[in-house]
Amino acid sequence: MAALAPDAGVKPRRRLLGKHPIGLLFAGPYLIYWLLLFAYPLGFAVYMSFRDYFFTAPGAQVDRPFVGLENYIRLIGDDDVHRAALNVVIFIVINVPLTVALGLILATALNTAIPGRTFFRVGFYLPYVSASVAVVAVWLYLFNGSGLVSNLLGSLSPDPPFLINSAWAMPIIALFATWKQLGFYVLVYLAALQNIPGELYEAASVDGAGTIRKFWSVTVPGVRPATTLVVILATIVGANFFTEPYLLTGGGGPNGASISPVLLMYRQGIEQGNPGYAAAIGVTLAIIVMGLSLLNRFLLDEE
Repeated sequence: MAALAPDAGVKPRRRLLGKHPIGLLFAGPYLIYWLLLFAYPLGFAVYMSFRDYFFTAPGAQVDRPFVGLENYIRLIGDDDVHRAALNVVIFIVINVPLTVALGLILATALNTAIPGRTFFRVGFYLPYVSASVAVVAVWLYLFNGSGLVSNLLGSLSPDPPFLINSAWAMPIIALFATWKQLGFYVLVYLAALQNIPGELYEAASVDGAGTIRKFWSVTVPGVRPATTLVVILATIVGANFFTEPYLLTGGGGPNGASISPVLLMYRQGIEQGNPGYAAAIGVTLAIIVMGLSLLNRFLLDEE
């Protein structure tokens, strides 16, 4: 019978910093970035939300009394908060399905050997990297009272025009955000399509599957993790939109029909001097977004 080695049966000691401590050195910059730009502001927002907080000159020592849940109770009965929440729902219902469907269809088309493929890839990505102010000017030209779309529709054009119409303002904003962000999501799907083995398409062809059948049976399941990511990111963007109503509808008009929670936070915290209440709105929004992200992951991620 062979003699046992001296260290047989002895469990190796766990290193305090893991097997590869050098990894912490590479992760350190991002950890610092996350702490300074995400964790600390969120923690400070929670602190502000429980107080009658207001801004002062640097170095001034003033009393900011603790008010408990008063700010949160106030937002429950605030009609502006209710309207902003409804606008987020309208935005997400329009934006997320369109983003997923168009992103996957366009990525699938651009993944094939079509003439001018590079040109189209750059063209779809260009709005994403363009300044919002520049592209907003194009949409104002298209959808204002004397814009191109209104002139083309003629008598079918809504009255008042799209961007000052309470029924059309949010759908137009959602379409604008879909168009501007679509290039990024097409890129995500293109990367996912590269990981689908070609043998799966060949096997589907042998079984007699056509183009549409291959798309539903091979492509859609193959990019499922990417779809989960796209839905989560689009939901987060939809819950935090600010630039679109600020620029397209003059700050949430008409009469709050396109106001968003983040725009409402800006109004309350900066314009009206209620940063404690604005912080309560922000903390509530963060909790809801995290909940929606977890729900989306649970429903869409097969793992």
